[in-house]
Amino acid sequence: MSSLYQSMVAVIEQSITPLAGRLGQQKYVIAIRDGFTAALPFMIIGSFMLVFIFPPFSADTTNSFARGWLDFSQTYREQLMLPFNLSMGVMTFFISVGIGASLGRQFNLDPVMSGLLAFMAFLLVAAPYADGKISTQYLSGQGIFTALITAIYSTRVYAWLKQNNITIRLPKEVPTGVARSFEILIPVVVIIGTLHPLNLFIEAQTGMILPQAIMHLLEPLVSASDSLPAILLSVLLCQIFWFAGIHGSLIVTGIMNPFWMANLSANQAALAAGTVLPHIYLQGFWDHYLLIGGVGSTLPLAFLLLRSRATHLRTIGKMGIVPSFFNINEPILFGAPIIMNPMLFIPFVFVPMINACLAYAATKLGWLAQVVSLTPWTTPAPIGASWAANWALSPVIMCGICMVLSALMYLPFLRAYERSLMKTEEQKAQDVTPLAGTVRQ
Repeated sequence: MSSLYQSMVAVIEQSITPLAGRLGQQKYVIAIRDGFTAALPFMIIGSFMLVFIFPPFSADTTNSFARGWLDFSQTYREQLMLPFNLSMGVMTFFISVGIGASLGRQFNLDPVMSGLLAFMAFLLVAAPYADGKISTQYLSGQGIFTALITAIYSTRVYAWLKQNNITIRLPKEVPTGVARSFEILIPVVVIIGTLHPLNLFIEAQTGMILPQAIMHLLEPLVSASDSLPAILLSVLLCQIFWFAGIHGSLIVTGIMNPFWMANLSANQAALAAGTVLPHIYLQGFWDHYLLIGGVGSTLPLAFLLLRSRATHLRTIGKMGIVPSFFNINEPILFGAPIIMNPMLFIPFVFVPMINACLAYAATKLGWLAQVVSLTPWTTPAPIGASWAANWALSPVIMCGICMVLSALMYLPFLRAYERSLMKTEEQKAQDVTPLAGTVRQ
Protein backbone atom coordinates (compact mmCIF):
# COMPACT_ATOMS: atom_id res chain seq x y z
CA MET A 1 0.00 0.00 0.00
CA SER A 2 2.84 2.34 0.91
CA SER A 3 4.67 1.67 -2.38
CA LEU A 4 1.45 2.23 -4.34
CA TYR A 5 0.91 5.55 -2.59
CA GLN A 6 4.50 6.62 -3.21
CA SER A 7 4.13 5.76 -6.90
CA MET A 8 0.91 7.74 -7.10
CA VAL A 9 2.53 10.75 -5.41
CA ALA A 10 5.49 10.54 -7.79
CA VAL A 11 3.21 10.54 -10.85
CA ILE A 12 1.26 13.52 -9.49
CA GLU A 13 4.39 15.51 -8.62
CA GLN A 14 6.34 14.71 -11.79
CA SER A 15 3.62 14.72 -14.44
CA ILE A 16 0.26 16.10 -13.33
CA THR A 17 1.34 19.03 -11.15
CA PRO A 18 3.67 20.67 -13.73
CA LEU A 19 1.09 20.22 -16.51
CA ALA A 20 -1.74 21.63 -14.41
CA GLY A 21 0.46 24.51 -13.27
CA ARG A 22 1.33 25.48 -16.83
CA LEU A 23 -2.27 25.15 -17.94
CA GLY A 24 -3.57 27.22 -15.04
CA GLN A 25 -1.11 30.04 -15.78
CA GLN A 26 -1.70 30.02 -19.54
CA LYS A 27 -2.68 33.50 -20.74
CA TYR A 28 -5.59 32.35 -22.88
CA VAL A 29 -7.06 30.07 -20.21
CA ILE A 30 -6.92 32.97 -17.71
CA ALA A 31 -8.51 35.33 -20.23
CA ILE A 32 -11.36 32.93 -21.04
CA ARG A 33 -11.98 32.35 -17.34
CA ASP A 34 -11.99 36.10 -16.65
CA GLY A 35 -14.33 36.71 -19.58
CA PHE A 36 -16.94 34.30 -18.25
CA THR A 37 -16.52 35.65 -14.73
CA ALA A 38 -17.18 39.19 -15.98
CA ALA A 39 -20.33 38.04 -17.79
CA LEU A 40 -21.61 35.94 -14.87
CA PRO A 41 -23.68 38.60 -13.00
CA PHE A 42 -25.58 39.54 -16.15
CA MET A 43 -26.27 35.92 -17.07
CA ILE A 44 -27.43 34.99 -13.56
CA ILE A 45 -29.96 37.83 -13.47
CA GLY A 46 -31.09 37.02 -17.00
CA SER A 47 -31.54 33.35 -16.09
CA PHE A 48 -33.50 34.31 -12.98
CA MET A 49 -36.10 35.93 -15.24
CA LEU A 50 -37.00 32.48 -16.54
CA VAL A 51 -38.68 31.77 -13.21
CA PHE A 52 -41.19 34.55 -13.89
CA ILE A 53 -41.52 33.83 -17.61
CA PHE A 54 -42.05 30.06 -17.23
CA PRO A 55 -43.53 29.44 -13.75
CA PRO A 56 -43.23 25.85 -12.46
CA PHE A 57 -46.92 24.97 -12.77
CA SER A 58 -48.86 22.69 -15.05
CA ALA A 59 -50.61 24.42 -17.95
CA ASP A 60 -53.97 22.97 -16.87
CA THR A 61 -53.66 23.86 -13.18
CA THR A 62 -56.78 25.05 -11.37
CA ASN A 63 -54.97 26.66 -8.44
CA SER A 64 -55.92 30.36 -8.44
CA PHE A 65 -52.41 31.61 -7.63
CA ALA A 66 -50.74 29.36 -10.21
CA ARG A 67 -53.41 30.14 -12.82
CA GLY A 68 -52.99 33.88 -12.30
CA TRP A 69 -49.20 33.64 -12.61
CA LEU A 70 -49.42 31.55 -15.78
CA ASP A 71 -51.92 33.91 -17.38
CA PHE A 72 -49.81 36.94 -16.43
CA SER A 73 -46.64 35.41 -17.89
CA GLN A 74 -48.41 34.51 -21.13
CA THR A 75 -50.03 37.94 -21.51
CA TYR A 76 -46.82 39.88 -20.89
CA ARG A 77 -44.36 37.33 -22.33
CA GLU A 78 -42.71 39.84 -24.69
CA GLN A 79 -42.13 42.43 -21.95
CA LEU A 80 -40.83 39.82 -19.48
CA MET A 81 -38.44 38.40 -22.07
CA LEU A 82 -36.67 41.75 -22.58
CA PRO A 83 -34.26 41.50 -19.57
CA PHE A 84 -33.51 37.90 -20.55
CA ASN A 85 -32.87 38.79 -24.20
CA LEU A 86 -30.55 41.64 -23.20
CA SER A 87 -28.48 39.51 -20.81
CA MET A 88 -28.48 35.78 -21.62
CA GLY A 89 -29.58 36.57 -25.18
CA VAL A 90 -26.45 38.65 -25.82
CA MET A 91 -24.03 36.89 -23.46
CA THR A 92 -21.32 36.97 -26.13
CA PHE A 93 -21.15 40.78 -25.81
CA PHE A 94 -20.05 40.55 -22.18
CA ILE A 95 -17.81 37.54 -22.76
CA SER A 96 -15.93 39.02 -25.72
CA VAL A 97 -15.29 42.31 -23.90
CA GLY A 98 -14.20 40.45 -20.77
CA ILE A 99 -11.77 38.19 -22.64
CA GLY A 100 -10.34 41.07 -24.65
CA ALA A 101 -9.84 43.22 -21.55
CA SER A 102 -8.22 40.41 -19.56
CA LEU A 103 -5.88 39.34 -22.35
CA GLY A 104 -5.06 42.97 -23.16
CA ARG A 105 -4.10 43.55 -19.52
CA GLN A 106 -1.75 40.56 -19.67
CA PHE A 107 -0.09 42.01 -22.78
CA ASN A 108 0.20 45.45 -21.12
CA LEU A 109 -2.40 46.97 -23.44
CA ASP A 110 -5.17 49.33 -22.51
CA PRO A 111 -7.90 46.90 -21.25
CA VAL A 112 -10.80 49.16 -22.27
CA MET A 113 -9.57 49.50 -25.83
CA SER A 114 -8.65 45.82 -26.19
CA GLY A 115 -12.09 44.85 -24.83
CA LEU A 116 -13.87 47.16 -27.29
CA LEU A 117 -11.71 45.90 -30.15
CA ALA A 118 -12.67 42.31 -29.29
CA PHE A 119 -16.33 43.35 -29.21
CA MET A 120 -16.10 44.94 -32.66
CA ALA A 121 -14.28 41.90 -34.06
CA PHE A 122 -17.08 39.63 -32.86
CA LEU A 123 -19.88 41.83 -34.21
CA LEU A 124 -18.11 42.04 -37.56
CA VAL A 125 -18.49 38.31 -38.21
CA ALA A 126 -21.43 37.26 -36.00
CA ALA A 127 -24.06 39.97 -36.47
CA PRO A 128 -24.97 40.17 -40.18
CA TYR A 129 -26.84 43.33 -41.14
CA ALA A 130 -29.67 43.21 -43.69
CA ASP A 131 -32.82 45.23 -44.36
CA GLY A 132 -31.94 47.68 -41.62
CA LYS A 133 -31.77 44.93 -38.97
CA ILE A 134 -28.97 43.08 -37.16
CA SER A 135 -29.43 39.32 -36.79
CA THR A 136 -29.23 38.19 -33.15
CA GLN A 137 -28.99 34.45 -33.91
CA TYR A 138 -25.35 34.16 -32.86
CA LEU A 139 -25.28 36.67 -30.03
CA SER A 140 -26.26 34.04 -27.44
CA GLY A 141 -24.72 30.63 -26.78
CA GLN A 142 -24.46 29.76 -30.48
CA GLY A 143 -21.77 32.41 -30.85
CA ILE A 144 -19.69 31.50 -27.79
CA PHE A 145 -16.79 29.89 -29.66
CA THR A 146 -16.71 32.68 -32.23
CA ALA A 147 -16.49 35.22 -29.39
CA LEU A 148 -13.52 33.34 -27.89
CA ILE A 149 -11.67 33.12 -31.20
CA THR A 150 -12.26 36.71 -32.33
CA ALA A 151 -11.41 38.15 -28.90
CA ILE A 152 -8.11 36.28 -28.76
CA TYR A 153 -7.28 37.09 -32.39
CA SER A 154 -8.05 40.81 -32.13
CA THR A 155 -6.07 41.23 -28.91
CA ARG A 156 -3.08 39.33 -30.29
CA VAL A 157 -3.12 41.53 -33.40
CA TYR A 158 -3.25 44.64 -31.20
CA ALA A 159 -0.35 43.35 -29.08
CA TRP A 160 1.77 42.39 -32.10
CA LEU A 161 1.30 45.78 -33.74
CA LYS A 162 2.23 47.61 -30.57
CA GLN A 163 5.24 45.39 -29.88
CA ASN A 164 6.51 46.11 -33.38
CA ASN A 165 5.85 49.86 -33.05
CA ILE A 166 3.25 49.80 -35.83
CA THR A 167 1.08 52.43 -34.23
CA ILE A 168 0.17 56.09 -34.35
CA ARG A 169 2.09 58.05 -31.73
CA LEU A 170 1.02 61.54 -30.74
CA PRO A 171 3.07 64.13 -28.80
CA LYS A 172 3.07 63.83 -25.00
CA GLU A 173 1.07 67.03 -24.76
CA VAL A 174 -1.97 65.31 -26.29
CA PRO A 175 -4.46 64.12 -23.63
CA THR A 176 -4.16 60.41 -22.75
CA GLY A 177 -7.69 59.57 -23.87
CA VAL A 178 -7.12 61.07 -27.31
CA ALA A 179 -3.75 59.31 -27.65
CA ARG A 180 -5.33 55.94 -26.82
CA SER A 181 -8.02 56.51 -29.44
CA PHE A 182 -5.42 57.08 -32.15
CA GLU A 183 -3.31 54.15 -30.96
CA ILE A 184 -6.18 51.75 -31.68
CA LEU A 185 -6.80 53.03 -35.23
CA ILE A 186 -4.37 50.71 -36.99
CA PRO A 187 -5.53 47.57 -35.07
CA VAL A 188 -9.13 48.42 -36.03
CA VAL A 189 -8.17 48.71 -39.70
CA VAL A 190 -6.27 45.40 -39.58
CA ILE A 191 -9.15 43.57 -37.86
CA ILE A 192 -11.69 44.86 -40.38
CA GLY A 193 -9.32 44.16 -43.28
CA THR A 194 -8.80 40.53 -42.23
CA LEU A 195 -11.98 39.28 -40.53
CA HIS A 196 -14.54 40.85 -42.86
CA PRO A 197 -13.04 39.42 -46.10
CA LEU A 198 -12.58 36.06 -44.36
CA ASN A 199 -16.22 36.01 -43.32
CA LEU A 200 -17.36 36.90 -46.85
CA PHE A 201 -15.11 34.23 -48.36
CA ILE A 202 -16.41 31.50 -46.01
CA GLU A 203 -20.00 32.54 -46.72
CA ALA A 204 -19.37 32.44 -50.48
CA GLN A 205 -17.77 29.00 -50.32
CA THR A 206 -20.01 27.28 -47.77
CA GLY A 207 -23.18 29.35 -47.52
CA MET A 208 -22.44 29.81 -43.80
CA ILE A 209 -21.06 32.83 -41.97
CA LEU A 210 -18.11 32.29 -39.62
CA PRO A 211 -20.00 31.47 -36.36
CA GLN A 212 -22.27 29.05 -38.21
CA ALA A 213 -19.26 27.33 -39.77
CA ILE A 214 -17.47 27.14 -36.41
CA MET A 215 -20.49 25.57 -34.72
CA HIS A 216 -20.79 23.11 -37.61
CA LEU A 217 -17.15 22.06 -37.17
CA LEU A 218 -17.45 21.80 -33.38
CA GLU A 219 -20.82 20.03 -33.38
CA PRO A 220 -19.28 16.57 -32.61
CA LEU A 221 -17.22 18.08 -29.79
CA VAL A 222 -20.24 19.92 -28.33
CA SER A 223 -22.27 16.70 -28.44
CA ALA A 224 -19.44 14.75 -26.80
CA SER A 225 -19.21 17.34 -24.01
CA ASP A 226 -22.74 16.40 -22.95
CA SER A 227 -21.99 12.70 -22.50
CA LEU A 228 -21.35 10.68 -19.34
CA PRO A 229 -17.69 9.99 -20.29
CA ALA A 230 -17.13 13.75 -20.62
CA ILE A 231 -18.66 14.30 -17.17
CA LEU A 232 -16.55 11.59 -15.55
CA LEU A 233 -13.34 12.76 -17.24
CA SER A 234 -13.83 16.38 -16.20
CA VAL A 235 -14.63 15.35 -12.61
CA LEU A 236 -11.65 12.99 -12.47
CA LEU A 237 -9.25 15.71 -13.67
CA CYS A 238 -10.70 18.24 -11.23
CA GLN A 239 -10.35 15.86 -8.27
CA ILE A 240 -6.81 14.77 -9.12
CA PHE A 241 -5.69 18.38 -9.59
CA TRP A 242 -7.22 19.32 -6.24
CA PHE A 243 -5.65 16.32 -4.52
CA ALA A 244 -2.30 17.64 -5.71
CA GLY A 245 -3.11 21.05 -4.20
CA ILE A 246 -3.95 22.70 -7.54
CA HIS A 247 -7.23 24.57 -8.05
CA GLY A 248 -8.68 22.00 -10.44
CA SER A 249 -12.10 23.66 -10.54
CA LEU A 250 -10.72 26.77 -12.22
CA ILE A 251 -8.93 24.70 -14.85
CA VAL A 252 -11.87 22.41 -15.65
CA THR A 253 -14.55 25.11 -15.60
CA GLY A 254 -12.35 27.32 -17.76
CA ILE A 255 -12.33 24.57 -20.40
CA MET A 256 -15.97 23.53 -20.01
CA ASN A 257 -17.62 26.97 -19.75
CA PRO A 258 -17.96 27.53 -23.52
CA PHE A 259 -19.68 24.15 -23.90
CA TRP A 260 -21.90 24.73 -20.86
CA MET A 261 -23.00 28.16 -22.11
CA ALA A 262 -23.78 26.85 -25.60
CA ASN A 263 -25.79 23.97 -24.12
CA LEU A 264 -27.56 26.27 -21.65
CA SER A 265 -28.63 28.54 -24.49
CA ALA A 266 -30.03 25.52 -26.36
CA ASN A 267 -31.95 24.37 -23.27
CA GLN A 268 -33.42 27.83 -22.75
CA ALA A 269 -34.47 28.04 -26.40
CA ALA A 270 -36.15 24.64 -26.07
CA LEU A 271 -37.92 25.76 -22.90
CA ALA A 272 -39.24 28.87 -24.65
CA ALA A 273 -40.39 26.74 -27.59
CA GLY A 274 -42.03 24.17 -25.34
CA THR A 275 -39.91 21.32 -26.71
CA VAL A 276 -37.75 18.65 -25.01
CA LEU A 277 -34.60 20.04 -23.38
CA PRO A 278 -31.62 18.62 -25.30
CA HIS A 279 -28.74 18.86 -22.80
CA ILE A 280 -27.91 17.45 -19.36
CA TYR A 281 -24.35 18.48 -18.48
CA LEU A 282 -24.43 22.18 -17.63
CA GLN A 283 -22.88 24.27 -14.89
CA GLY A 284 -25.89 23.76 -12.62
CA PHE A 285 -25.40 19.99 -12.92
CA TRP A 286 -21.71 20.37 -12.03
CA ASP A 287 -22.22 22.76 -9.11
CA HIS A 288 -25.21 21.17 -7.40
CA TYR A 289 -24.81 17.41 -7.87
CA LEU A 290 -21.05 16.91 -8.17
CA LEU A 291 -19.73 19.64 -5.86
CA ILE A 292 -22.17 19.47 -2.94
CA GLY A 293 -20.37 21.47 -0.28
CA GLY A 294 -17.44 22.08 -2.58
CA VAL A 295 -15.08 19.94 -4.64
CA GLY A 296 -15.33 16.30 -3.62
CA SER A 297 -18.93 16.75 -2.37
CA THR A 298 -17.65 17.25 1.16
CA LEU A 299 -20.76 18.71 2.85
CA PRO A 300 -21.76 15.23 4.13
CA LEU A 301 -18.17 14.75 5.28
CA ALA A 302 -18.39 18.00 7.25
CA PHE A 303 -21.39 16.61 9.15
CA LEU A 304 -19.47 13.41 9.88
CA LEU A 305 -16.50 15.38 11.16
CA LEU A 306 -18.73 17.09 13.74
CA ARG A 307 -19.21 13.72 15.46
CA SER A 308 -15.66 12.49 15.10
CA ARG A 309 -13.90 11.03 18.11
CA ALA A 310 -10.64 12.68 17.02
CA THR A 311 -10.32 16.18 18.47
CA HIS A 312 -8.54 17.47 15.39
CA LEU A 313 -11.25 16.31 12.96
CA ARG A 314 -14.04 17.51 15.22
CA THR A 315 -12.48 20.98 15.30
CA ILE A 316 -12.15 21.03 11.51
CA GLY A 317 -15.79 20.01 11.22
CA LYS A 318 -16.87 22.97 13.35
CA MET A 319 -14.74 25.32 11.27
CA GLY A 320 -15.86 23.94 7.92
CA ILE A 321 -19.56 23.19 8.30
CA VAL A 322 -20.91 26.71 7.68
CA PRO A 323 -18.69 27.51 4.65
CA SER A 324 -19.54 24.07 3.21
CA PHE A 325 -23.21 25.02 3.03
CA PHE A 326 -22.10 27.64 0.48
CA ASN A 327 -19.75 25.24 -1.37
CA ILE A 328 -16.57 26.64 0.18
CA ASN A 329 -14.61 23.74 1.63
CA GLU A 330 -10.98 24.91 1.84
CA PRO A 331 -11.03 24.55 5.68
CA ILE A 332 -11.79 20.85 5.24
CA LEU A 333 -9.52 20.30 2.22
CA PHE A 334 -6.47 21.77 3.93
CA GLY A 335 -7.48 21.29 7.56
CA ALA A 336 -8.44 17.60 7.71
CA PRO A 337 -6.46 17.44 5.41
CA ILE A 338 -7.76 15.81 2.25
CA ILE A 339 -5.04 17.25 0.02
CA MET A 340 -2.32 14.62 -0.45
CA ASN A 341 -3.94 12.38 2.18
CA PRO A 342 -3.89 8.78 0.87
CA MET A 343 -6.55 7.63 3.35
CA LEU A 344 -9.17 9.95 1.83
CA PHE A 345 -8.05 9.82 -1.80
CA ILE A 346 -10.52 7.15 -2.95
CA PRO A 347 -13.74 8.76 -1.63
CA PHE A 348 -12.57 12.26 -2.58
CA VAL A 349 -12.15 11.19 -6.22
CA PHE A 350 -14.97 8.69 -6.62
CA VAL A 351 -17.82 10.23 -4.57
CA PRO A 352 -18.55 13.00 -7.13
CA MET A 353 -18.11 10.52 -9.99
CA ILE A 354 -20.73 8.19 -8.50
CA ASN A 355 -23.04 11.17 -7.90
CA ALA A 356 -22.54 12.09 -11.56
CA CYS A 357 -23.59 8.62 -12.71
CA LEU A 358 -26.70 8.71 -10.52
CA ALA A 359 -27.80 12.19 -11.60
CA TYR A 360 -27.07 11.48 -15.28
CA ALA A 361 -29.01 8.19 -15.23
CA ALA A 362 -31.95 9.82 -13.40
CA THR A 363 -32.07 12.59 -16.01
CA LYS A 364 -31.92 10.13 -18.89
CA LEU A 365 -34.82 8.20 -17.34
CA GLY A 366 -36.85 11.39 -17.06
CA TRP A 367 -36.87 11.39 -13.26
CA LEU A 368 -34.68 14.48 -12.83
CA ALA A 369 -35.52 17.94 -14.19
CA GLN A 370 -32.84 19.46 -16.42
CA VAL A 371 -30.96 22.70 -15.94
CA VAL A 372 -32.35 25.83 -17.62
CA SER A 373 -30.92 28.62 -15.42
CA LEU A 374 -27.49 29.82 -14.39
CA THR A 375 -27.08 30.04 -10.61
CA PRO A 376 -24.33 31.40 -8.34
CA TRP A 377 -21.96 28.56 -7.44
CA THR A 378 -22.24 29.51 -3.75
CA THR A 379 -25.96 28.66 -3.64
CA PRO A 380 -26.55 25.72 -1.23
CA ALA A 381 -26.97 22.51 -3.23
CA PRO A 382 -30.68 21.69 -2.78
CA ILE A 383 -31.74 25.31 -3.35
CA GLY A 384 -29.36 25.84 -6.26
CA ALA A 385 -30.32 22.57 -7.93
CA SER A 386 -34.01 23.41 -7.77
CA TRP A 387 -33.41 27.00 -8.91
CA ALA A 388 -31.30 25.81 -11.87
CA ALA A 389 -34.13 23.47 -12.95
CA ASN A 390 -36.79 26.20 -12.74
CA TRP A 391 -37.70 25.32 -9.14
CA ALA A 392 -38.56 21.69 -9.77
CA LEU A 393 -38.74 19.32 -6.76
CA SER A 394 -36.83 16.38 -8.24
CA PRO A 395 -33.39 18.10 -7.95
CA VAL A 396 -33.94 18.56 -4.20
CA ILE A 397 -34.62 14.82 -3.84
CA MET A 398 -31.57 13.97 -5.96
CA CYS A 399 -29.35 16.22 -3.83
CA GLY A 400 -30.63 14.44 -0.71
CA ILE A 401 -29.86 11.02 -2.22
CA CYS A 402 -26.39 12.15 -3.31
CA MET A 403 -25.65 13.51 0.16
CA VAL A 404 -26.70 10.30 1.93
CA LEU A 405 -24.68 8.12 -0.44
CA SER A 406 -21.69 10.47 -0.14
CA ALA A 407 -21.79 10.20 3.64
CA LEU A 408 -21.95 6.39 3.44
CA MET A 409 -18.98 6.30 1.05
CA TYR A 410 -16.87 8.69 3.12
CA LEU A 411 -17.67 7.01 6.46
CA PRO A 412 -15.41 3.88 6.36
CA PHE A 413 -12.42 5.85 5.09
CA LEU A 414 -13.01 8.55 7.69
CA ARG A 415 -13.20 5.96 10.48
CA ALA A 416 -9.88 4.45 9.39
CA TYR A 417 -8.27 7.90 9.26
CA GLU A 418 -9.84 8.76 12.60
CA ARG A 419 -8.31 5.69 14.28
CA SER A 420 -4.86 6.59 12.97
CA LEU A 421 -5.20 10.14 14.32
CA MET A 422 -6.40 8.90 17.71
CA LYS A 423 -3.41 6.59 17.98
CA THR A 424 -1.17 9.55 17.26
CA GLU A 425 -2.97 11.68 19.87
CA GLU A 426 -2.68 8.90 22.46
CA GLN A 427 1.01 8.46 21.70
CA LYS A 428 1.60 12.19 22.15
CA ALA A 429 -0.27 12.12 25.45
CA GLN A 430 1.88 9.22 26.67
CA ASP A 431 5.05 11.03 25.64
CA VAL A 432 4.02 14.19 27.52
CA THR A 433 2.92 12.48 30.78
CA PRO A 434 6.34 11.15 31.92
CA LEU A 435 7.92 14.48 31.06
CA ALA A 436 5.33 16.29 33.18
CA GLY A 437 6.00 13.91 36.08
CA THR A 438 9.70 14.63 35.89
CA VAL A 439 9.08 18.35 36.07
CA ARG A 440 6.87 17.98 39.17
CA GLN A 441 9.64 16.06 40.95
